Amino acid sequence: MNHYDIPLSALPLGEKCKVKKLISDGSIRRRMLDLGLIDDTIVEALQQSPSGDPVAYLIRGAVIALRREVASMILVEAL
Repeated sequence: MNHYDIPLSALPLGEKCKVKKLISDGSIRRRMLDLGLIDDTIVEALQQSPSGDPVAYLIRGAVIALRREVASMILVEAL
């Protein structure tokens, strides 16, 4: 991990980023890959639920809600 990589969960609303690395394995990793979260995919943080978790992200044209626990396993580079 370099100093440019931050967890997706730390991305401010309205900001975009680029996926750099997944730090999970098993079924969670498989789900992330199925959602299109591969290297250099652009992701935008759209909005969060009233409780703050989950957060809605725009991923490859689809709006996907990810819990903070899962989003923290996706390392991204802010754009």
